[in-house]
Amino acid sequence: MALDPFMPVLVVDDHDATIQIVRSLLRQLGFVDIDDVKNGAGALTKMHLKRYGLVISAWQLGPMNGNELLRELRGDAGLMRTPFIVIGESSPENVIAAKKAGASVYIVKPFDAQTLKAKIEAAFARRTAPLPERQLASTATEPPQLSENSDVPSIRFSGRFTG
Repeated sequence: MALDPFMPVLVVDDHDATIQIVRSLLRQLGFVDIDDVKNGAGALTKMHLKRYGLVISAWQLGPMNGNELLRELRGDAGLMRTPFIVIGESSPENVIAAKKAGASVYIVKPFDAQTLKAKIEAAFARRTAPLPERQLASTATEPPQLSENSDVPSIRFSGRFTG
């Protein structure tokens, strides 16, 4: 997948050093429109003023943590489909909580440009993946069956739509 270098990216972290590292990695990947903010409330404000194609946020923030920011984002109809990458420590509890809150992917510190690129691609792949119920219908194992008086296959689905 080719990444759009002009896609606006928002980096959310309360540590200047982390913001600078993520900015540098994004520049290495070719991104040119990178904004940053130091807290979740500021991130929401910026996201209502500018349409971001991607948000990369720390999980541990103050006063609004990454979990609260993500829940606010996923609850907003205008922002809910924005890919959201969580940066955090290697903690199974945080990874599970981030996934439950709707994170696209979780990236463990430290990471390099190639890892970030792979995670960004994964975030966009998840956003465009078919819904689970569509995957089930499209991967039916039964071959199409011909109706008695027709050469046209009729598709039969198991479940509530069958007669």
